[in-house]
Amino acid sequence: MAKIVVIGGSFGGLTAAFELKRLLGERAGVTVLGDDERFVFLPSLPWLIMGHRRAEDITLNVPEILKPKGISFIREAATGVDPEKSKVLTASGEIPYDYLVISTGPYLAFEEIPGLGPERGHTSCTFTLGHAVNTKMAWEKILEDPGPVVVGSAQGVSCFGPSYELAYEMHNELKRRKLRHKVPIFYITSEPYLGHMGVGGLGNSKRFFEDTFAEREIKPLVSQAIEEVAPGEVRLRGGAKILFKFAMIAPPFKGVPAVTPLGNPRGFIPVDRNFRHTKHQNIFVVGVAMAIAPPEPTPVPTGVPKTGFMTVKMARTAAATISAEIKGENIPSAWELSVTCLMDMGNTAALMKAVPVLPPRQESITKEGMRYRYLKAAFERYFLWKMRHGLSSLP
Repeated sequence: MAKIVVIGGSFGGLTAAFELKRLLGERAGVTVLGDDERFVFLPSLPWLIMGHRRAEDITLNVPEILKPKGISFIREAATGVDPEKSKVLTASGEIPYDYLVISTGPYLAFEEIPGLGPERGHTSCTFTLGHAVNTKMAWEKILEDPGPVVVGSAQGVSCFGPSYELAYEMHNELKRRKLRHKVPIFYITSEPYLGHMGVGGLGNSKRFFEDTFAEREIKPLVSQAIEEVAPGEVRLRGGAKILFKFAMIAPPFKGVPAVTPLGNPRGFIPVDRNFRHTKHQNIFVVGVAMAIAPPEPTPVPTGVPKTGFMTVKMARTAAATISAEIKGENIPSAWELSVTCLMDMGNTAALMKAVPVLPPRQESITKEGMRYRYLKAAFERYFLWKMRHGLSSLP
């Protein structure tokens, strides 16, 4: 029986584990290693911040959903990987593997910008459940005592969508409460233009974001690097200062320390088209942990996003490759990286799609419609149902 270890219990890790067990059955023992027993539907964290969801609405218990499928769960953080001996290292010992799937997500490098972050700084964040709960409380204080708001993404970010969503949602909620005139909204981003998203834009995304921001009087500052954050003040490289009463800024991304020795200087891990490590043939990497080179140089560094949609597809491709290798079958064709996103805008929504994710493309669109808001809510319910029942397929 092949020993397969999966590091990470979110989109990529659970999808890979379910798919491996489905394809291999008793041929493989699958173990998921993670430091949190909760699966969190991360795309809904902006809704939690705005008060439209509760934590229990968008979380599942990982051991409970893995057990019926015969998948083991170890609640412990990986501290390292020994690729030569094929072992995952933890604080309590070593876990041997024949195949390893790394789906760790990002390390949020708040410390790279003085004063950034909720623990040791002066800004809120939306990339973890704990951060989102705290951000919700900070947002509620603005509703009670209005003042300037700063939303955006620092240099080195590779996930821009949640910041855009929150800018739109905050505008809509303030307008609904007749407070919008009391709350200037500033949008700071490392992107060279609105809608760049780290991928050179998606269709007419530049014009789309410029127009919709102008309609809502959201004030953008593009191609910005944050020097530091002081209490009530974002200080930009170049000397500009933006005052705030509430700030939600996405931090720089790096690879998780346990696996960074396998990667590039930022800790992201190089892979081939089937998401296999370029040096260690029994290690696969999916999601944010994987290295993707930006499509173009930008004045301020931006990363390439790896969305939940992309991560799930990566995980299925990696699982199919591992399964074929164990069974002695032909390795499946690689999946060409593409992206489909549904972005909530408060009173409407947008569909953003790129095939492939990096230009030149066969298809690239950004378009608005209320139906996409309904579709986003329906997908949330579908995906949670799918994970609850241990299913790995997409529609």
